[in-house]
Amino acid sequence: MDIILQFFGYISENWFHLITLTFVHILMVIIGLGLSLLIGVPLGILSAKNEKFAAPILALANIIQVFPALALLAILMVFLGLGFKTVIVALLLYSLLPIIRNTYIGLKEVDETISQAGIGVGMTPFQLLLKVQLPLSVPFLLAGVRVATIVAISLATIAPFIGGGGLGEDILSGINTHQPVKMYSGGILAALLAIFIDLILGKVQERVEYK
Repeated sequence: MDIILQFFGYISENWFHLITLTFVHILMVIIGLGLSLLIGVPLGILSAKNEKFAAPILALANIIQVFPALALLAILMVFLGLGFKTVIVALLLYSLLPIIRNTYIGLKEVDETISQAGIGVGMTPFQLLLKVQLPLSVPFLLAGVRVATIVAISLATIAPFIGGGGLGEDILSGINTHQPVKMYSGGILAALLAIFIDLILGKVQERVEYK
């Protein structure tokens, strides 16, 4: 009971500090995920349009995904140093697999008769992709974005280990100073953030699927 009271006491006394950490956490995730979309979607399209690229691209993305997070951060730190940009690159790399895979699957799931109909009315391959195939694959892409977002939020909690910010600051500080309340505040807020974002993206996905 005491730890619960201490937890809520810490929240009430440090709410502005926690909001700032949450904002930095969200900012890191948005930038990393945005860059992942810019790279992952074209790679997913390339994989779907040319099967000879699919296997190596998906294999490389899989290797990155299963690589231990701290090990990847350590490697990136050697080349990029400490700080915000290293965290962003890590979030970008870890978010790639669900983006690439779901873009690839989404395009492959488009009914061939629909594509043939587009060709029949005179669409170029680019017009067909942009106006027909990509819109139909959006539900799959959103599913990938949901997974990538949760991965990014969880990974961002270890950003302070390499000089980044976010809610992981309180977790690391709590570990170093033996203050469980700080660890709980950072961990619980990160978990609540992941749940909240996942619910929002789930609603968006439902609207797109049943539109």
